[in-house]
Amino acid sequence: MLVYVRLAPGAGSLRPLRAAGAQIVSDGRPYRTVTGSVRPADLHELAATRGVLAVSPVRAPVLRASCEGGSVISEGVAQLNVLEARDDFSVDGDGITVGVLSDSFDQATESVPGGPLAADAEEDEETEDLPGPQNECVGQKSAVDVLEPYLPFEVGEEGPYDEGRAMAQIIHDVAPQAELSFHSAFNGELDFAEGIEDLADAGADVIVDDVGYFEEPFFQDGPVAVAANTVSEGGNTYLSSAGNDNLFDEEGNEISSWEAPAYRDSGDCPGAVRPLSGFNAQHCLDFNPEAAAVDRTFGIEVEAEETLTVDLQWAEPWFGVDTDFDAFLLDAKGNLLTAAFEENVGETQRPVEILQWTNPSGSERVVQLVVNRFTGVADPRLKFIFLQNGGGVSGIEYPKSGGGDVVGPSIFGHAAAAGAIAVGAVPFNDDEEPESYSSRGPATHYFGPVEGETPAAALPTPEALSKPNIAATDCGRTTFFARQSSSESGVWRFCGTSAAAPHAAGVIALMQEAAPSQDPEFLGAALAGTAVPVGLFGPCDVGGGLIEALAAVEAADEETATPTPDECEAPDASGAVFVAPGDWGSEEPPEPPLVPTTPTVSPPLPVQPRTAPATSFAKRPSATTRTDRNRIKLVFRFRSDQSDATFLCKVDGAAFKSCPPRFVRRFSPGRHVIKVKARGATGLIDPIPAVFRFRVIAAG
Repeated sequence: MLVYVRLAPGAGSLRPLRAAGAQIVSDGRPYRTVTGSVRPADLHELAATRGVLAVSPVRAPVLRASCEGGSVISEGVAQLNVLEARDDFSVDGDGITVGVLSDSFDQATESVPGGPLAADAEEDEETEDLPGPQNECVGQKSAVDVLEPYLPFEVGEEGPYDEGRAMAQIIHDVAPQAELSFHSAFNGELDFAEGIEDLADAGADVIVDDVGYFEEPFFQDGPVAVAANTVSEGGNTYLSSAGNDNLFDEEGNEISSWEAPAYRDSGDCPGAVRPLSGFNAQHCLDFNPEAAAVDRTFGIEVEAEETLTVDLQWAEPWFGVDTDFDAFLLDAKGNLLTAAFEENVGETQRPVEILQWTNPSGSERVVQLVVNRFTGVADPRLKFIFLQNGGGVSGIEYPKSGGGDVVGPSIFGHAAAAGAIAVGAVPFNDDEEPESYSSRGPATHYFGPVEGETPAAALPTPEALSKPNIAATDCGRTTFFARQSSSESGVWRFCGTSAAAPHAAGVIALMQEAAPSQDPEFLGAALAGTAVPVGLFGPCDVGGGLIEALAAVEAADEETATPTPDECEAPDASGAVFVAPGDWGSEEPPEPPLVPTTPTVSPPLPVQPRTAPATSFAKRPSATTRTDRNRIKLVFRFRSDQSDATFLCKVDGAAFKSCPPRFVRRFSPGRHVIKVKARGATGLIDPIPAVFRFRVIAAG
């Protein structure tokens, strides 16, 4: 499985990690975070290695005619007017290399969703749907160059599904003579960033991806965005799928995200959250910007058997996080369902919490989001996005912008990078409106980019980025991916902005062949400036509009200036907040009421010295203990140089959890490791845990 290994300051050689069984996938030492592939059986030893602060799993990312493309041609070729562009300017991608970043290429060992086992790349070559040795077309004999394959997260995991191969088919349809290369983007966020530069170094003129990681920052460029900007500045045109996270409620309100200009501390929390030990649940967010009423829960309608994913972030830079927020999910009656509580200050140094919950019932359920400030004194800007990849959330309690809060925009991560062309989706059979799920902009950055572990400075003024830049075709045909049409026997259609992005990349390849001296900025402007309107939809929905390949190649070839598309602007957040009618659940507040009859202003958290505590063992057993039973009870005592400190314990491969100063646990025969970290009253955590390794031996 793939893991992130967070290293202590001053950690040097990676040799101890390799000795513990880790295969290094991405060095990542500028961020003190190494990506490694490790067997589950070796996780305990890796976590106990000196200099390792934490080991966490890499979350699966979301997944954002003969000799002229093969046996199956995407309808995007016709919709985007590609054939006319190729004929009029004698371009077909010859001399251009397009690099693809996705899940996998020619590694599909399972059935694609909803269908049989996927064919392989050799069969695609034989049908001329991909270049390669089996392709009989002149100039299409070079196989796709795979720089790095997908490394499965776990043995036996479903997939991969070769979405990267489907993207390559689309590019081949649009620019059949272009050479293709591939690098998996599923091997961790930092490896994704390295893969972008690896493709550029290997000669890719155009690079396109359809992958996004939940942890990518909202308020600054993260490592993947930095890499996209770097290759763009170096002359490689970079494109990314905009994402499939847009949502509408029944009244047509755009509800994919909610954002407050500053954290509003209500001074208390709902009854189900307040008693939770170790969470300091006294400073929950007030979702209502109106001073006359306090609302500590945010109602969300989750559709039957759908998974809710809430990506919560706040405006502090990576490696400069001083505030720790936790997220909780309650049912409609106020009972706790689940929670997300990363140690943002002491461990991850990322201002992000990811909360997920699956509705197990066959009907829609109302749940309530709660956000608490665990530590810190700041009231930063705060935003969450529902990452639903097409649907699953049908309504929210606050569906309109107002009172300074903003509801709607959903583009983030490297799709919002200035150097990336973000591509929205328009269905192949309807030029009048974009796909409802196609993510909309704008995005706003408040800090400089993440470059190493030094926190970036705040920008003099926030940087608004108009996204998406352009729109292209989705749900066009492929040979195997990803969904069989219910009305078209044997027809496979690839939907989402993941399909739109390679269409746009293929057109850029044609433009670059026609104008090899032009830089990415010019090509991007020509692509957007020659696009055609999509019904009445504006730049926040489709950027410049739907690609018109003939006009785009002509503008590139003649080096003509193209009109600058209108920029996307954020929704007006100055008006009164509209609260949707209906029952959004109850906090079931205990007595006395959580909301006082006379409104009061909660005092700020006291400013306390911010020094991380030190941790040690006051008592521990012998390094070797014998027992004639199945398990033996052992007692540990912990201490800290800060008298008001609490403790976090990690036993063997489990996660760090709150534990008392006197810790009792039963252990079975074998080797064991216990790690403990003190957490001070200010929330700072000892960066280097105290570690004790011991062995329990069965007598006889």
